[in-house]
Amino acid sequence: MVLDSFRLDGRVALVTGGNRGLGRACAEALTAAGASVVAVDSKTLDLRTADLHSYVSELGRLDILVNNAGIIRRAPAAEVTGADWDEVLSVNLDAAFHLSQAAGRVMLAQGHGKIINIASMLSFQGGIRVPAYTASKHAILGLTRALANEWAGRGVNVNAIAPGYMATDNTAELRADPERAPGILDRIPAGRWGTPDDLKGAVVFLASDAARYVHGAVIPVDGGWLAR
Repeated sequence: MVLDSFRLDGRVALVTGGNRGLGRACAEALTAAGASVVAVDSKTLDLRTADLHSYVSELGRLDILVNNAGIIRRAPAAEVTGADWDEVLSVNLDAAFHLSQAAGRVMLAQGHGKIINIASMLSFQGGIRVPAYTASKHAILGLTRALANEWAGRGVNVNAIAPGYMATDNTAELRADPERAPGILDRIPAGRWGTPDDLKGAVVFLASDAARYVHGAVIPVDGGWLAR
């Protein structure tokens, strides 16, 4: 049965930023599909300073990695501080690479595994007042494709999901902006901001055997934003 290929029974998944928002929804979805999920947040692991290779090794086995953890700092480009730039790139890009590298070693040895990066609409566009976030999400798209090129033939799928404008903590400032919020909503063909639950189907698909021939893909979950 084709539906059986979406089951994740017996698999171990690691989700970063899994205590709230998009990460929590991903963790809930993988759990509902049968996986055992380890959700990592800033209280359990500082992704900027932790020995991520040792952390992954301690799990013993890893079938699915969701690189979701991310931060955003808003300011005009001319006013972005070096500290803010470094922090955003460290969490959004550096940690995602080092975790993918650590997970990849385990998965390549197993002969199978799924890595799912959380990209963004700003993997495709420039945005306003978020240069570090935009740079990190463009890089996540490139990293997804680079790893897929190396690992697809060895049983490891590396793909990404690009959420649209979601009602999360990261967009609270935008949703409260009386000038920008209406313009964003007007451009979304679905007529609403997304919710974390909207990612659940995509993450289960990419984590499952149903996506065994999907490599280096980026799935927009954006209410039609990119089609506009």
